[in-house]
Amino acid sequence: MNGFFFPAGFFTRNETLVALVILGFSCIATVSDPNFLSITTVSDILRASIVLGILAVAAMLVLISGGIDVSFTAVAVSAMYITTTFTLAYWPEMPWPLIFLLSICIGGLLGAINGIFIAWLKLPTLIVTLGTLSVFRGFLLTFVGSQRISALPPDMRGFSRLMVARGTTEGGSFYALPLAFVALIFVILLTWFLLNHTVLGRTIYALGGSVESARRIGINVLRIQFFIYVYVGMLAGLAGIIHGSMSRMADPFSLVGHELSVIAAVVLGGARLVGGYGTLTGTLLGVALIVLVQNSLIVVGIPSTWQSVAIGLLILIGTGVPAWQAKKAAAEAA
Repeated sequence: MNGFFFPAGFFTRNETLVALVILGFSCIATVSDPNFLSITTVSDILRASIVLGILAVAAMLVLISGGIDVSFTAVAVSAMYITTTFTLAYWPEMPWPLIFLLSICIGGLLGAINGIFIAWLKLPTLIVTLGTLSVFRGFLLTFVGSQRISALPPDMRGFSRLMVARGTTEGGSFYALPLAFVALIFVILLTWFLLNHTVLGRTIYALGGSVESARRIGINVLRIQFFIYVYVGMLAGLAGIIHGSMSRMADPFSLVGHELSVIAAVVLGGARLVGGYGTLTGTLLGVALIVLVQNSLIVVGIPSTWQSVAIGLLILIGTGVPAWQAKKAAAEAA
């Protein structure tokens, strides 16, 4: 039956399992609150997925290439805060597209620092990004500022009010989908094209499969690795400035600890920690699951302090099930 109606292995794929879990969580939350799947809640979930989604796409690229990056939140916050303070000091009326471009460029520069240590000096990715996580945050708080800025540049505040859709339901509930959601769609489409329709994308997968094999077939590993971390830094810079604009505050302490949620989303989506595999579909489903869990726990009356426990369990299950399946398949093949 599985082979007739669905492709072989359909129900054992991470994407399918995550989709089924999302469906289950939605059903449970809907039973507890019939309005859970209302347009208001859906718009809130989409809004909460924007920054997490952009960062998850960035983290997915690193995992596909065989590395792991935990510094992206520090890059995001640093780019956002430096951009905000610079704009307030030198050009308060800077248009928001230029503000975003500046943050993206700063993020790219910080990502390039990771790339230099990883590509040129050939240091382990986890060690490098753990180090730069502390360095970037420490530099930001010591030399740039440690105060929360609520008086953002006018165009940053204005961007937070730009909506793709807004309205009021028959019950009087207000819903809105911010323009920032378009940025997430753009990042998804750009990364999809990069991974699936360019030679560069294929080399990123090859790099994750085996660095030595990639070198032997003529891939310039140094350039590819450097590009990955610059690109990831640029995405982090974009996510950071969106986060600051939407929260209407430049907080140098924001996004601390969000690394777990981002990596959890990517791993749940099926990306392998050893590299060589990962899909945007799986990553986005992982993001949806993380956001849904965070929202549904509150709806069903579970304290928000249990969110970390739930996410940790999801990581264990998301990595444990594929490992068990691979071990079982290997045993059957033997």
